[in-house]
Amino acid sequence: MESLSRQLAQWVVGLRYDDLPPAVIDRAKGVTLHSLASVLLGSQTHSGQQAVQLITAEESGVSRGATIMVDGTTATKGGAAFANAEMAMSGGKLDSFRMLTHPGTSILPGAFVGAETAGASGKEFLTGVAAGYEVMERLASDFIPTVMARGFHAGPVFGIFGPAIAAAKMMDLNEDQVNSAIALCVHLAAGNLEGPRNGGRALREGAAVRNAMLAVTLAQMGHVGGDTTLEGEAGFYHAYAGNNTGRLTHSFVGDTQTSLDKITEGLGKDWMFLETLYRIYSTAGYNIAHVDVTAQLCAEHDVRYENVERVEAVVNWLETQYPSPAFPSRREDGEPGPGSTKYYTAYGVCQRGFPVLRSQQMGAADGGGDPPEVLELMHRVTIIPSHDMTLFGPRITIFTKDGKSYTKQSTGREFMWDFDEEARRIRGVIPGVPIPESRFEEIIATCRDLDNQDRADHLVKLTIK
Repeated sequence: MESLSRQLAQWVVGLRYDDLPPAVIDRAKGVTLHSLASVLLGSQTHSGQQAVQLITAEESGVSRGATIMVDGTTATKGGAAFANAEMAMSGGKLDSFRMLTHPGTSILPGAFVGAETAGASGKEFLTGVAAGYEVMERLASDFIPTVMARGFHAGPVFGIFGPAIAAAKMMDLNEDQVNSAIALCVHLAAGNLEGPRNGGRALREGAAVRNAMLAVTLAQMGHVGGDTTLEGEAGFYHAYAGNNTGRLTHSFVGDTQTSLDKITEGLGKDWMFLETLYRIYSTAGYNIAHVDVTAQLCAEHDVRYENVERVEAVVNWLETQYPSPAFPSRREDGEPGPGSTKYYTAYGVCQRGFPVLRSQQMGAADGGGDPPEVLELMHRVTIIPSHDMTLFGPRITIFTKDGKSYTKQSTGREFMWDFDEEARRIRGVIPGVPIPESRFEEIIATCRDLDNQDRADHLVKLTIK
């Protein structure tokens, strides 16, 4: 049997736009819009501006590079990808796959570098994006909690593969080159949990996409990467998961054994990409359903704050010990505070929603401006960990003072919506972006019509102030 990287490379090279199901095309357009909104917001944050300043000072002025979004400066390809990824991350409007990875923060910046370099059409761009997501998420799927439990951050560790695939596809690399790009990503993959546990700030997807661009360039120049870098005895899975046999130490649902063969099983037929969801609120992804599902439950039964006695939420156990039970830096089943899961559940009851522009990335909040009833009710919310609950799928029960109770079970798929719903909800960022409303509407329209665009990098130009 051919190696995993070889199988993936063959699929990527052979993939055509006409092979993409309509739902995959729709999702590729949606994640593109979501990422661009996050870049626009992130361009105004301290960390986003710091990244742009770093790259413009060190790596601008090149003749053949890529564009830093919003700013408009041409920099090295890796530098532009880094700055754009850092803005996307700090903007807080991320997508999420299995809780602990945010594919779009690396894949879309890499994809836009590929599109700008190759002059890719909208169809070519969408094909590359879909390929990048599918490969990255298949490599990550079952292994995310185990990788986190070994002290690595799964986001950048797996996040390097997606942008490399997306860019390589648009730059028309052949099978051997794509295979080598994957192998080189193994050499360049990195991400660690310890720094943020003691006051530091993680170096994440920005570094991953920067390294991905290096991997693609080296592969394009003929650097041979090898064929068993993923599954080999000293390969990627041995290094990051502890073994190459599929044995897991941690799992979302309790399974402790998987198979590397699953990575390519049904490739091109069963699209894991469609499991990618939109994190519409700027908080840890597992909190988003606590806002909307609780709000829907209250609306359905006309439950009001003054009538609520207490609230219970049964959740997947890994959602209570971020980023990993092996190294928890935040417990969601303990005392409540602004930015905690209990806080977002209380917001759903009291406000039946959460401000889209409220910046509380990764749950950090000072509580300023919060309604007093939210801060009071969060102390009457109980979080119950379970090994049987789906990710992002809490079961919310509201107990009222008249002795009644109301329950709503989330599916975990509430935030896997189509492009029209994405466009409707992402419009909430318009008052906070640095471009006119008419320009943002043009971005939405261009994303919707991307498969008819001659050049996908027109979207980059639309972000420039």
